[in-house]
Parts: sequence; C-alpha cells; structure tokens
Amino acid sequence: MEVAPARKAAYDVLRRVAEEGAYADRALRTASAGLDDRDRALARQLAFGSVQRMRTLDHAIETLGKRPVRKLDPPVLAALRLGAYQLGYLGGVPRYAAVNESVELVRRANLERAVPFANAVLRRVSEGIAALLADLQEGPLKHSYPDWIWDVWRRDLGEDEALALMRAQNESPETVVRLVRGEIEGEPTDIPGAWRVDRVDEEALAEGRIWPQSRGSQLAALCVGSQEGERVLDLCAAPGGKATMLAGDVVAVEVNEARARELEENVRTLGATHVRVVHADGLELPPELTAFDRALVDAPCSGLGVLAARPDLRWRSAPLPELQLDLLRSAADRTRSGGTIVYSVCTVNADEAEAVVDASGLEIEPIDGWAQFRHRSRPEFLQTLPHVQGTSGFFIARLRV
Repeated sequence: MEVAPARKAAYDVLRRVAEEGAYADRALRTASAGLDDRDRALARQLAFGSVQRMRTLDHAIETLGKRPVRKLDPPVLAALRLGAYQLGYLGGVPRYAAVNESVELVRRANLERAVPFANAVLRRVSEGIAALLADLQEGPLKHSYPDWIWDVWRRDLGEDEALALMRAQNESPETVVRLVRGEIEGEPTDIPGAWRVDRVDEEALAEGRIWPQSRGSQLAALCVGSQEGERVLDLCAAPGGKATMLAGDVVAVEVNEARARELEENVRTLGATHVRVVHADGLELPPELTAFDRALVDAPCSGLGVLAARPDLRWRSAPLPELQLDLLRSAADRTRSGGTIVYSVCTVNADEAEAVVDASGLEIEPIDGWAQFRHRSRPEFLQTLPHVQGTSGFFIARLRV
C-alpha cells in the first residue's frame, strides 16, 4: 500500500521529535525536502498538529485503545498519534486513509507484529474520538498543554485569558517578514518594516532582502533605539534578526559555537557590515567589551510566547529566571553609566519578565509610544500577547544603568 508523501514526512518528524529529541521545525526541513508546496504544507500541518496535540492524542489512544502509551514502541506510538490527529482534528481527511496509511507506516517500520494492534486501536479511535474530544473540560488536557503552563497563565492572566491564549497558540501564527531592502508583496503592519505575507519568499530570503521575524520580535529591537555613532551590545544575538536591526557599532555575542557561525552567516547575508560577531559566554565577556551606550538582552527563556511556531517547545520548556537575571546584570556591568538596556523575553510568564526586572535593581525607564502594546498592569513595560495582538508573546522593558 502506498503512503502519501506528506504523511510519510510527518511521520518522520514525529519519530525524530520523540526518539531523538529533535526540534520539529528543523526535522520538517529535512523530512519535507523534495516535496512540492502542497505536500510540504500538508506535512507541516500533520507534523506540527500531532506534536502540539500530543497530550490530548495520547489520552484518546489510552482511553479508546485501552493501552498505556508508555508501553508502546515509539514507531507505533508515532503512527497512532499521526492517525489520531487526522481523525480528531482534520475533518477533510477520509477516515480510511488516516487509518490505513498510519497502519502501513507501522509495517514499514518493520513492526509487522504490531500491525493488527495499530489497526484495531485506530479503528476504535475513529469511532470514538469526536465524542471524547467534545466531552473534555476546558483546560490543559483539552488544549494539550502541560499543567504548569496552564497554572502560570491562569495566575498571570486569569482563567478566561489563559484559555484564549492556549487556543491562539494551537493555531498557525501569522507569517511576517522584515523588509531589509527592495520591495515586497504583502500587507504592512503596525510595526514599521514588518510585512504580513502569504509565504516566505525563499529567493528573497537567500538574497538577504527579507528576514522572517514576528512583529513582537521586531518591536523588541526597535525599542533599543540605538543611533549611529553609539556602541551597542547584543548579549544573546543568534540567529541575528534583532542584532541586524540595531544602528551603531554593534557587537553581537553568542555562546554556542554552531549558532555563532550561523549568526555570522546571517549577518553577511543581510549585509549588516556594522555588526561584529563575538563567540563568547554572555556571563564571561572579554574585558575589552565594555562601556557600551546601549545593550539588548533578549534572554533565553521558556518560550511560552512562541509555542504556535514551535510545537515541540511546550513539552521541553522550562523557565530560566536565574540565568536571565545573571545576563541582565552582566549587561549592566558592560554598559556605561547613563546608558540603557532593553530586556526582552519571548514568553508570557511574570517569573521571567516583571520579576527579573524588579530583582535587577536597575532603574526602569518607561517606553514611550506603542500604546497598543502597553502592559496592562505595568504600563512602563510593553507586552505582546498572541490572543490579543495576533503576534508572538514578548515582554519588553527598558532600564537605565
């Protein structure tokens, strides 16, 4: 039996995520190489949706299939998740195709002995998943999030908004690029230079004319406000979207060697000759990197504001407030007196945002303008929320040394 190319690619992604700890977006690039645009889009929908909905799908498999998922061989579980996702969430997919091709994937994984089991489970799922999903109570099981994320969002936003945020980040995010030079087909947005497009033009990307970057991310870089003639530090710079937006003499620091090489390549592609890449630990900078006029600390974080674009992140995410505070203090040590630091994180979690800024002891400088992104309880800060502004979730603060 033939298996559709998109299903085969999605299955490869699910297996790599579960068995190798791969990132779904990177695994998809490999698995979908050679597919046409239509099959690539379907592979993305199947793979990302199955990874996003993993908790709910596993609940359905266990409840209807009557077998704990922890006891299943990983290739079998990946096929069951892929089939269950199609049966539960994609109304236009014929049931026989979702069941039969998922079973065939088990056979092709050299697990012939598991074929009858997979077939039986998926047929029971086919008959019962619609009712099971409809009966789930609103919350993290229904929308497929870890309990701790639900607890954080309910604490910070209230239950109704937490539910709205969970729903929003189970949908595909808007596709936005930064126009570096030239012209573009798309729709201008409320962020200067940010364009909403139907798809990323790969040729324009390769030529450095555009850069995929959410409105929230571009906003963080704009808030730095650097000027020609200033010395500017970007402490956590890879992959370089924000660093290449900054004016002045920019030093872009990256601790990971591979990501530092990627950062250098992106700087060259985008023609940002004013940006110098330094491979170093942001907590142990070379002594000559000091007396900067401005700094950007776009700190590593739990990433709870970008879960729509990174479906596997919700299952591996963890808050990093201690590291974030150490990086902010490191930037303060290398910024001249009177200079400013923009602290940003792509998360929706007060423990990594407001609490880190408050613990730093630095003077908060309110950010002028951008009224549509004003933090609702702390108006000196900016905050973008996926369910409100339709972009990735960012917290942005400006601090004076």
